[in-house]
Amino acid sequence: MISHEVIGGIPIEIIKKKNLKNLYIRVNPPEGEVTVSSPIDYPDEEIKLFVLKKIPEITKVKDRMQSQVRQSKREFVSGESHYLWGKLYRLQVISEGNKYEVVKNYNKIIFYVPNTSTVESRERAFNEWYRKELNRVLNGLIIKCEQKTNLSANEYKIKNMRTKWGTCNIDSRRIWINLQLAKKPVECLEYVLIHEMVHLLEKNHTNRFHALVEQFYPTWRVAKKYYQICH
Repeated sequence: MISHEVIGGIPIEIIKKKNLKNLYIRVNPPEGEVTVSSPIDYPDEEIKLFVLKKIPEITKVKDRMQSQVRQSKREFVSGESHYLWGKLYRLQVISEGNKYEVVKNYNKIIFYVPNTSTVESRERAFNEWYRKELNRVLNGLIIKCEQKTNLSANEYKIKNMRTKWGTCNIDSRRIWINLQLAKKPVECLEYVLIHEMVHLLEKNHTNRFHALVEQFYPTWRVAKKYYQICH
């Protein structure tokens, strides 16, 4: 059951689920949309009180996310800063030839683009490079995480998503990974993989779900700090 409320001046999506024992608040990247997951029989008034207590923390996280979104508007020109696996690089754009190519050195990403390139075409080419980088690292991590959890999906795919770092379709056993994870430290990618794999055992974010994540990835808190999730 899904409903929408404005609590403390903030639009909140409330999702009531069966087999959920606790309340959870999530501030979703990139723009800070807020969702609350609750047990299906949890009183609405108590949900409201719970959210109101968290308003200062929610507001802080939303402001930080929205600031990052504003800063992240890129034109893919020389001098911009871009992240890869948690490390900051300066972009150098060279217009020559008729194809796109990305070359990374110690602290710089050199981006060769055609003279006729546009912001949109440069963004597409750059994202395709991110996709290749993510695939390169993802393949090895999948093997590692499958061995660690004794779980496996039928398919792992990459998608540029706005509000989730990963999703799991339990029926088809398909896991989607957000393209933007190529910008985050590798620990974040591993955490998302473990998180989504555990959904193959436990559909909802129950106590058992969190216990399994803890079991398979004890250092999850190190990665979680990059996700701006409030509980």
